[in-house]
Order: sequence, then structure tokens, then C-alpha cells
Amino acid sequence: MTELPHTGLQPVRPTASPWWLGGLSVRQLARRVYGRVWEDELLDRAAGLSYYFSFALLPTLLFLTALLGLLPFPDLMGQLLDYADRMLPSDAASLLRRTLAEIVSGASGGLLSIGVFAALWAASSGMLSIMTALNVACRVSEQRRWWTSRLIAIGLTVGFSLFTLSALLLLVFGGRIGEAVARRIGLTPVFTLAWTLLQWPVVFCLALTGLALVYYLAPAAGRRWHWITPGSTFALGAWLAMSSALKFYVTYFVNYNATYGSIGGVILLMLWLYVSGVALLVGAEIDSAVDEAAAEAAEPSRVLRPMPPASGGKIAITSPASRGRPGSGS
Repeated sequence: MTELPHTGLQPVRPTASPWWLGGLSVRQLARRVYGRVWEDELLDRAAGLSYYFSFALLPTLLFLTALLGLLPFPDLMGQLLDYADRMLPSDAASLLRRTLAEIVSGASGGLLSIGVFAALWAASSGMLSIMTALNVACRVSEQRRWWTSRLIAIGLTVGFSLFTLSALLLLVFGGRIGEAVARRIGLTPVFTLAWTLLQWPVVFCLALTGLALVYYLAPAAGRRWHWITPGSTFALGAWLAMSSALKFYVTYFVNYNATYGSIGGVILLMLWLYVSGVALLVGAEIDSAVDEAAAEAAEPSRVLRPMPPASGGKIAITSPASRGRPGSGS
């Protein structure tokens, strides 16, 4: 048993907003997260995630294709892939589009219907790998039964697909939906303009809520629910920035096809999945560090059981919140 040293942090209630950063300054939080990234070997774990993502990506898109087919809108999957073209390097995007088209066109109706359930199962395996990595980031061990973890993974996969579908509908048909609502209710064009301007913040809120849901349910640690957290905000911003930077670098500074030949698109896709995994795991480390700092500041004299990081480095103190999932907070 190790007694926590005095940290000099201002007392913070465990139910306080995560945006208080647990009493830490931005600089203190950055230093703490930086140390945890190396202790938990997150860059290596992001490389492992990219491997599992590569197996789960196409099944996830196949499952999305089946969901989109239920809606009375033409070529929604094509619209989704158009947005993927903006974030992915061109070779990786064309590889993804071509492979998905081959899978869908090569399957009969009945086989595709059965394949949807297989695709959901395969996609949830990718979510299971995320759950394992987030357990490391949150400094907890997996205590749930295998079928409980699988059900959570399937639920998160379906939920994330629905968030993606909702965001896609807003991006593609948001203007038309606003115009239809305005005509039906008799609102002025000002409403249509406001709707058009607000659809982008709504899309970002959907993405942030989806990430917060993953950070809440995926680890085997009890955490209070918050709609938007510093970790999810950083993860989304870092993912957008790194994806754009990767595309810019590949477009103007390097030719992967000249180096890797016909598998250049595969290499680029794996690299994009890797930076996505880094953004996801660092965001989880931020939320975990905030929870830990809030617990230390709220109960500075509490004696906690130390838990070593995954790499066997310095001892880290587990948050009291990891002992059970408390009720929702604001």
C-alpha cells in the first residue's frame, strides 16, 4: 500500500466537469499524458490496432452498406466514400473503394444478407481490440466475461455505425431537410440559413458523442458519463489534423507507389489506420489522467493500491472510479 504524496492540486469534486482537468494546468496535464504514453507503450499498441483495424474496416463498411440500403436515398455509400477521399491519401481511398465494390458486386442477395451478420461479428472484433488497448490506457485489467465484452463490442459497433449514418445524412441531405422543414412549418429563409450553418457543429457533436461513448463503455473501468470530454475532443481534432497532414505529405512530398509498387495503397491505408489509433489512444490517456488527477485532488489522504503500467515502468495510482461504474454525471 502506497500513500499518495501531496500534489499541490486544488481540491476537485469527483463529480466535477472533466474540463476542470482534475485541478491540473494544461502544461501539467500534457506532461502527465506524455509520460503515460511512453509508459503504456501506446505507439506500439496503436500499431497493433492498425493491424486489427485493417481486418475490421471492410466488414464495417459492408455492414454500413447494408444499413444504407434500408434508407430511401440513392448512392449514400458513394457519398460516404467521397468524404473518405477527402481524408485518405488517393491511393488508399481508391483501394478501399475498389475492394468494397468487388465484395458487394460479387455477392448474391442471400449471401450478402448472411454476410452482414458475419461482417458485424468481424467488425466487433476490431472494437474488441480497441477495448483491450483502452484498458491499458485506463490502467485496468479486463474483469468482464468474454460474452459480455463481445456484446459490448457489437453494441458499440452498431452505435458507432448509427452515429456515422446520422452524420452522413446531415452532411449530404442537411440542406434539403432544412428546406423541407421550413416549407412545411412556414418558416423564413433565415431558418434555412441557420440550419445550414448549424449542421456542421451537429456533425462534430455526433462524432464527439460517439467517441465519448467508446471511452465510457469500452474500458473495464467505471467512469462517469460526460457528453463531451477533453480526450474525445483531442482525439477528433488530432485525427482530422493528422489525416490532413498525411494526405498533404503523400500528395506533395513522396510517392509510395515508387517505393512499394502495387502495395503502396495498402501501406498508406495501414499508415492512416495507425495515426487513427494513436489519436484514439492518446485521447483515452487524457481522460484517464484527468480522472486520476481529480481523484487525487479530491481525496489527497486516501490510500490506494498501486498498479504498474503495462510496460512495467513507474508505479501509477489507479483511480477510485475504476472500482465500479457510478451513476451518470453532467
